[in-house]
Amino acid sequence: MMDNRLNVTYITFDGYVEVHRYRYLYFVIMFTVYILIICSNFTIVSIIVIHKSLHEPMYIFIAALLINSVLFSTAIYPKLLIDFLSEKQIISYPACLFQWFSYYSLGCSEYFLLSVMAYDRYVSICNPLQYSIIMRKTTVNMFLIVAWILPVCEVSVPMLVSAKKEICKFHLKGILCNSTVHKLHCVSSRLLNIYGLVVFVSAALLPVLFILFTYTRILVISYRCKGVRTKAAQTCLPHLLVLINFSCLSAYDVLIPRLEVDFPKIVRLIMHLQMIIYHPLFNPIIYGLKITGIYEHLKRLFCKRV
Repeated sequence: MMDNRLNVTYITFDGYVEVHRYRYLYFVIMFTVYILIICSNFTIVSIIVIHKSLHEPMYIFIAALLINSVLFSTAIYPKLLIDFLSEKQIISYPACLFQWFSYYSLGCSEYFLLSVMAYDRYVSICNPLQYSIIMRKTTVNMFLIVAWILPVCEVSVPMLVSAKKEICKFHLKGILCNSTVHKLHCVSSRLLNIYGLVVFVSAALLPVLFILFTYTRILVISYRCKGVRTKAAQTCLPHLLVLINFSCLSAYDVLIPRLEVDFPKIVRLIMHLQMIIYHPLFNPIIYGLKITGIYEHLKRLFCKRV
């Protein structure tokens, strides 16, 4: 719909189920989840920052990944909470594009950070004598900058193009602005679709293939050398679990809108909530429980309070 007084176009979210009846229940649950996401992620980040023994590339990359999860959630949850308490679940088109931009740029950053973490484990296990030389502070900083800046540049292009395109539809089948935004356009852009495919390959598919190749090499080395099996299992398994979890959720987000499957509204809502709940909570749980260095500090922290 169009607000002629302000010359602003608004998009309506059609993915909510009986929001007027259960608005306060939705709000309390999602607000609690958001607080848990912030607290759990920043607890581990704080532990890594405070303890100098954890100032190593692997832990720095974990901290970056957890900060990325909080930013990802912050791009979604505040607007979601406002919608639960509003009479109309609407968003201005510029704000929708910004949410879409944040959603995918941070999602791509996740894959790049996981790729860097895989490379870090590969060097540590397969080339330990050169580890301190290869993974220097400048190298770590460069990896982090590229992991956040490159996705921003890639996702900025379709966002700027979409901002100039005319829209004829004003309803989204969902609770947030994702790839379905392109369906609002009056005329589908073949160029945008091709560019989107290129970004998908470069920012998701290639990193996943690189990660799988890297961990395959690590498994081969671990099989040959019994001394590194334990180290490989302790440090690589959490990264693989996070990769599998995020890849499955990303596959849903990419494939379902393109297949145009007409799911019942309640099923579509549950799928969207899984994407924004499981992933940001899954990361701190996995790294907190499976990475020995972090787990030991967590145990001391909570045992003291008990």
